[in-house]
Amino acid sequence: MHIFYTPDISGNTYTLDEPESKHCVRVLRLVLGDKITLVNGRGGFFTAEITDPDPKRCAVKVTQSEPNFGLRNFQVHVAIAPTKNMERIEWFLEKATEIGINRVTPLLCRYSERKDIKHDRLEKVMVSAMKQSLKAYLPQLDELTKFSEFISQPFNGQKYIAHCEEQHRELLKNAVQPGESYLILIGPEGDFSTEEIELALKAGFLPVSLGDSRLRTETAGVVACHTFNFLNE
Repeated sequence: MHIFYTPDISGNTYTLDEPESKHCVRVLRLVLGDKITLVNGRGGFFTAEITDPDPKRCAVKVTQSEPNFGLRNFQVHVAIAPTKNMERIEWFLEKATEIGINRVTPLLCRYSERKDIKHDRLEKVMVSAMKQSLKAYLPQLDELTKFSEFISQPFNGQKYIAHCEEQHRELLKNAVQPGESYLILIGPEGDFSTEEIELALKAGFLPVSLGDSRLRTETAGVVACHTFNFLNE
């Protein structure tokens, strides 16, 4: 199955942009009449047939459409501090998209070693992972946001903060109630500061543990994402 990202698709005909056209015709060597799959990142899943295999402007005709493809009854939002090594946060975004996630907010924390991100590059990673994992929803990727600003934003659902300080923390798998919206905070390599943890608790976040092992930032994000998805199967 060959999948192409078509965020602006409408109606029964569509022309792939130049990069996707080149990949379709030059790389995959698809020809007139071949069938491909289109996703718009908003739940639209389309079967289409190539009507003009132009390597710069490949035209297709939609033959079947399915709205809300893979729609779930729960939402997963992970707010995570980007790692110093960008390849590690890219790995997190790739795996979280494959597993199932709705929104990611990069967090700027007191101990953050990375204070900027390349939004376009990270979104491309998520688009690729969405297509690879046969999903039709592209997760929302926010701009880098200060921790103090983020936790003051309203959220209608279950809120958690995963940290490593020695205090009572319930295992995430025991705290999750299925069929809800979830938001979890994952800190930087140096963990959240004590002040940040206190601010989060005052804002209604429940302190949780992801297990006995000390996890890297990106691993903790994937474990949290998988936990929410597994408990909602």
